[in-house]
Amino acid sequence: MGPFDLFQKKGSKALQAQPLKVRKQVVTSTEPQEPLRSTSTASNNRPVPSRKAGSTLATKVQPAKSRSPNPRKRATSGQPRLESDSEEGNTDNESTLATVKRVRLSTEPVPDSNRRIRSTDAFVEGNDCQLSRVHAADIAAMDKPTKFKPAFLEHPDAKLVSLQYPSASDMERYCLVDPVQSDEFNTLDEIREIILITINLYVPDHEAALMKDDTHGLLRRLKRAMARRQADEYIGIIHEWNGEISRLRHDGALSKKIDSWKIIDLALIERILTQTYSRIVSPRVSLLKQYENGTDNVYGELLPKFVSDILCKDTRIRSDQLFVDLGSGVGNVVLQAALQIGCESWGCEMMDNACDLAELQKREFNARCHLWGLAAGSINLERGDFLENAVVGRVLKRADVVLVNNQAFTPDLNEALTNLFLDLKEGCLIVSLKSFVPAGHKITARNLNRACNVLEVEEKKYYSNCVSWTDAPGTYFISKKASSRVAAFAFTNA
Repeated sequence: MGPFDLFQKKGSKALQAQPLKVRKQVVTSTEPQEPLRSTSTASNNRPVPSRKAGSTLATKVQPAKSRSPNPRKRATSGQPRLESDSEEGNTDNESTLATVKRVRLSTEPVPDSNRRIRSTDAFVEGNDCQLSRVHAADIAAMDKPTKFKPAFLEHPDAKLVSLQYPSASDMERYCLVDPVQSDEFNTLDEIREIILITINLYVPDHEAALMKDDTHGLLRRLKRAMARRQADEYIGIIHEWNGEISRLRHDGALSKKIDSWKIIDLALIERILTQTYSRIVSPRVSLLKQYENGTDNVYGELLPKFVSDILCKDTRIRSDQLFVDLGSGVGNVVLQAALQIGCESWGCEMMDNACDLAELQKREFNARCHLWGLAAGSINLERGDFLENAVVGRVLKRADVVLVNNQAFTPDLNEALTNLFLDLKEGCLIVSLKSFVPAGHKITARNLNRACNVLEVEEKKYYSNCVSWTDAPGTYFISKKASSRVAAFAFTNA
C-alpha cells in the first residue's frame, strides 16, 4: 500500500597541493539517489493512524498540500496503499515493472544461497484446501451499493469472474464493480496488476513478450476492453489468461522461472501485502483509531521500501537468522521480513485491536503467499507489553535484528528498552527512529554502568515518503550490541 515510496548532490571541488605548483582537481562525489519506485495500480489512499511501536508496514499515502508533523493527527479512511508510488501516469508502458526490476536488482546485496523462495506445496494440485482466504468479491460487490457500482453497463448485476494465480490454488473470485469513491478497492486495477506482475516475473521471456505485444498482446487487449467497457471481450480475455497460466504451470515453466530468482521483487512483495491489508485491515480500519494521547500507545508505520532497505542493505539479515519487531502493530513488517528474507520473524504488540488484526493478517498472508507460489519464513505474533512478555524476553536473546519504531515513545520507555537490550547477544543490530544513545555521549568513569554504553550507534538518513506520519525525510539509527566498548574503556583506564 504502494502504500505501501521512498522510495545528489553535485560534484564537490577539492584542492590538492603538487610540487612546485597548485593544481585544482575536480572530484565528483556520488551520493545515493532516491531508489526507483515500484509500480502500483491502486490509486487509493490508505488509513494511517498513529501508534506505539507501529513499525508495521504502512501504505503509501498520496501527498497532501500540507501535512501535520504529529502522527496522532494522521488517521484517515480509505483503501491501503502499501506499494511504492505508481509510475502509471504512462499506462501504455507495460514493461515498466520489468525495467524497474532490472535496475533495482543491481543495487541489492548478494543473494542468500540458503533462501528457498518457491513453495513446492503450492504447485501440487488441490493442496490449498486448508488455506481459507478472503476473495475480492467478499469485499467489493453490489451488496455495498454506496461503495460500488457495476463496471460494465451491459451487466448491471456485476458479473462474477475468477482469476488464476501462478500456483495450483483455486482461482480468486472477483465481482466486476467499480468503486464509487477513488479510495475504495478497485477490482479492475487489481486484476490488471496481478496479470502484469505475473507476466513480468513468472512467465518465461518468450511467452511474456507475446503477452505484452503492443498490438495484439493479452495485456493490450485487456486494457482496450477496460477502456471501451466491453464486458464480453473483457471476460473472454480473463478466460484466455486462466488457460494460458494454467498451461504454463502444468508445463513446469512457472516453477522453473521462480527457481531462477535470486530474490523476490519488491513490487510482488508490496502487492501481496496490499492484498492482505485491503482484505483484512481496511474494512476494520476504525479499530486502529483508538489510541491514548500523550502515551506510548501511538500508531505510526514504516513504508515497505524503507523496510526493504533496512532488511537488505542496513542489516543484511539472512534467512537463517531471527528478526523481531517490538511494537508490531497489525504485523506488516513482521510479514514483510518473513517473505522478503525468509527468516524467523517475530512481533509483539500490546493494543488488543491491532493484535486481533495482526492475527487475521497472518492467516490471510499465508494464504496469499501460497496463491503466488512463495515460501515465507515462520511468523510469530505475541500479545502484551514487550518489556514484560516472557516469550519475547527469550526470543530477544536469539535475535539478530531488532526493529523498534520508537518515534513517539516516552523517554522512560526508551530507557527501559535500553536496559532490555543488555540481554541481546553480541553483534545484534537494533534499528530505531530515535537513538538509544544520547547525542555526544561518551563513556566515562562516572557513567560506566549505563546500559547505552554497550551500543555502538550509526546515524542514517531516510528519504521522503518513508514513514506514514510525514512526507519529509528524516533520520534513523542502527545500533550494534558491543559490550567490548565498556571492557576496552575499563582496561584502558584501569
